[in-house]
Amino acid sequence: MTTRILLSTTSYQDTPGPHHALLESQGFEIARERGPLPESDMLAIAGEFDAFLCGDDAITRAVIDKSLPRLKVISKYGIGLDKIDVAYATERKLAVLNTPGVNHTTVAEHTFGLLLGITKKIIENAADVSAGKWVAGWKKPVGHEILGSTMGIIGLGRIGKEVATRAKAFGMSVIAYDPYFDEAFAAEHGVRRCESMDEVLLGANVVSLHCFLDETTRGMINRAKIAEMKDGAVVLNCARGELVETADIREALDSGKLGGYGADVLDEEPPAAGHPLFDAPNCVVTSHIASRTYESVERQALRATHNLINFLEGDPDYIQANRF
Repeated sequence: MTTRILLSTTSYQDTPGPHHALLESQGFEIARERGPLPESDMLAIAGEFDAFLCGDDAITRAVIDKSLPRLKVISKYGIGLDKIDVAYATERKLAVLNTPGVNHTTVAEHTFGLLLGITKKIIENAADVSAGKWVAGWKKPVGHEILGSTMGIIGLGRIGKEVATRAKAFGMSVIAYDPYFDEAFAAEHGVRRCESMDEVLLGANVVSLHCFLDETTRGMINRAKIAEMKDGAVVLNCARGELVETADIREALDSGKLGGYGADVLDEEPPAAGHPLFDAPNCVVTSHIASRTYESVERQALRATHNLINFLEGDPDYIQANRF
């Protein structure tokens, strides 16, 4: 029987590159869907595939149960696994593969794009110019320099480190918290270690989130934590939307407690019409595109495809996130 693959990640499908030829060369039967797929859509097609090559689709306990015994492997195009019930996959001895180390550069660059867009009023000013508001005597917006301010990083992994080096290049001081803090990196790049997230929040002008989503981090930036921050602090989120309490972010933007919120992720994707952040002041939201560059997609897609092929062929060159 022909091996059947569900390919649901859109950036993989939409971006040209050698990953397409690699996948096509295997003789798989490939079913293409436009993800991220909710649980209901996954359940409708589960059981028909030998492997998933997925993005942020909801691969729940119910989806796994319906997919077995045919499903042999889940190859995640990306790093974060919070949409996959990894614990249950492990219990059912179903391999979950992912692609660490492929998108840290582009996500860090996007983080600074959001920061500069907010502090320099670039996005709102460009919209006003296009709308014809640039006339004689116009009261133009006034932004802020980031030189001399403090970047606080929560999660000093690959992406957090790339943000740190860029922050230093912009003349910022850098403080960071990570339970697995890399002392050698910090010493080399002048990053001050904080003993807790709260220490970062108290000391930073800009707080950038680069941690995984789990039950210990869900809603970690909320009304109480925002109250600890400096007045006018900017929060950046290129990790997961659920790390923040959306209503509390909106409240803090409306009051001016937060000077800005830049996010590439939301608590609901795609968002419903009228999402509370869409018309929030000093807020820039992009559509989960931080890792969506030609260079990054190629690296990520090739790694995810090699993971999938090698696992199915018994070649040990793949990255497995769970162990059993």
